[in-house]
Amino acid sequence: MAQAGTTAGHRDDPAAHAASQALAAAGLAARLDRLPATRSLWATVGLLSLGALFEYYDLFYTAYVAPGMAKAGLFTPASLGPFDALAGIGVTGFGTFVFATFAGLWVGTTAFGGVADRYGRRVVFTWSLVWYSLATLALAVQTSGFGVDLARFVAGIGLGVELVTVDTYIAEIVPAGVRGRAYALNQVVTFLAVPIVALLAWLLVPTAPLGVDGWRWVVLVGTLGAVAVWFIRRGVPESPRWLARQGRLDAAERVVRAFERRAEHDLGRALPAPAAVATAPAPEGRASFAEIWSPPYRARTVMMSVFQFCQTIGFYGFAAWVPTLLIAKGIDVTKSLQYSFTIAVVNPFGPLLGMLVADRMERKWQICAAAVAAACFGLLFGQAGGFWPVILLGVLVTLSNNWMSFAFHGYQAELFPTRVRARAVGFTYSWSRLSGAFAGLVISALLAREGVGAVFAFIAGAMAIVVLAIGVWGPRTLDRPLEEISG
Repeated sequence: MAQAGTTAGHRDDPAAHAASQALAAAGLAARLDRLPATRSLWATVGLLSLGALFEYYDLFYTAYVAPGMAKAGLFTPASLGPFDALAGIGVTGFGTFVFATFAGLWVGTTAFGGVADRYGRRVVFTWSLVWYSLATLALAVQTSGFGVDLARFVAGIGLGVELVTVDTYIAEIVPAGVRGRAYALNQVVTFLAVPIVALLAWLLVPTAPLGVDGWRWVVLVGTLGAVAVWFIRRGVPESPRWLARQGRLDAAERVVRAFERRAEHDLGRALPAPAAVATAPAPEGRASFAEIWSPPYRARTVMMSVFQFCQTIGFYGFAAWVPTLLIAKGIDVTKSLQYSFTIAVVNPFGPLLGMLVADRMERKWQICAAAVAAACFGLLFGQAGGFWPVILLGVLVTLSNNWMSFAFHGYQAELFPTRVRARAVGFTYSWSRLSGAFAGLVISALLAREGVGAVFAFIAGAMAIVVLAIGVWGPRTLDRPLEEISG
């Protein structure tokens, strides 16, 4: 009866009721953070990563279908239609496809990045996967540059939403002590997409199986994500942190308890008691876009925006341009795709090796070390000649970029509270979409005028800014609960 009276009293007093709910949410978070790294936990991360694999496949085929699309005459001024107007800002030919990709990603992350804060991580994750799978299907049957670019823009919107949601989702369901390894595993799975798309492009793009252009077959494989989504949806629960934030404590309790039961089954024993909530939870913010511009989040928002703008220059400046850079070094198209596949095969190994340090080395220093390595190996790649030096340095650039990738995907999601996590990640991530388009213009111009060495000098400069931004202003996050990091 006393408990009932207390509950009733809290309902009459909104402030007391809010404090009671915040305390209950903090208790659920403490129970999540004490979960061990069991088979069931990794299976959940693996299911999320399966969905993201199709996302990365869709994102990375951009570079590999370029020769086939150009050969099909899709990017002549007449075929591009209204998109030919982009020539006024220096975007021509296949560059319009890259521009449409990043424009769609920018709209997805900026305009729709916050939908997961409103509707939930699970529903947005699954339906954005369906969105870009269907848009990609439409792309594969287009016969004009205009149709291809328009479909790519629409697909990019879904990709942008998905990129934001996956990072947010993993951060909220994985215990603090294994977040680094969870993001590393996520990227091991997702980066399998790169050698897959590179192999398919190498085998299919120069050919026309069943009379259909090879690049269309490469694109069509990405639509299989719409089939996988139904299996993922059944196996992955909603984020309990998001449920608690919505006041759905009973639903959050059911999800946490299910995690606990699976962990106990895997361990064969009961779990230890969770840590006590040492302090009263901080007052809830307004969950608005303006909140990411208020202390202490304003400095983090600026820092991550600068970081995202620059990291994409290094990451996609290499990954999206590998075949073209190799051709510029005097390697023919067929051998360029073969070399690209050889380099692409190592993509999953970067985060796989990174699992050794993911939860042992502070994440901000992982990002900085990886950026320095990518810059140094890239400068050497620009000067290299011969098969083995090109392959070795290409592999080292790829491993460095992928180490930086899994480290920052986890890092950015740790810096903001649950109520605005997807919105904040979406906004800061949107700068990488803008810089992706910007980098394409600059790299194209540098490659034409100065050569491969100038491209990697540009990339090295961007990596120097990454090190400065994260190294000087980035907070520490290793082994800290999300609620402690983000307030």
